[in-house]
Amino acid sequence: MKLNLSLRKVWGELMNRKGFTLAEILIILGIIVLLTAIAVPYLTTTEKANVITAKETLRKLSIAAENYATSHRGAYPASVTELTEFIASAGSYCANASGATTISGEYSYACTLGPGGYAFSAAPVTAGVNGSVTYTATTGGVLTPFPRD
Repeated sequence: MKLNLSLRKVWGELMNRKGFTLAEILIILGIIVLLTAIAVPYLTTTEKANVITAKETLRKLSIAAENYATSHRGAYPASVTELTEFIASAGSYCANASGATTISGEYSYACTLGPGGYAFSAAPVTAGVNGSVTYTATTGGVLTPFPRD
């Protein structure tokens, strides 16, 4: 019976207390730091994956345009239809040959095509979240970041 009374007394004291102890606050802060440490690498990894995908897409489009020019005596594709001869997915990234944008994944793509050359660009849909750099591939296969990484 005595044990029961002491448990009631301890429980009552815990329930009547106001505020938090330093130990409780430190435990909560430790949990927050741990959760942050788990979440931050995931976010940066996702952004890196988005950037890699955008760069690879621009490289593929650029290689297809260069292959087209090689096969057509130096004339570059003037339309998305001509570009699809060398890369079937061109329509997924290029709305038209005059620079209209198409959103694919986490990047917005624009294609400018003409017999004298091309320019492909990929910009993050939400800068700072999906990526922070816009990439451009121009005639000759030159991939340029802006701002520079």
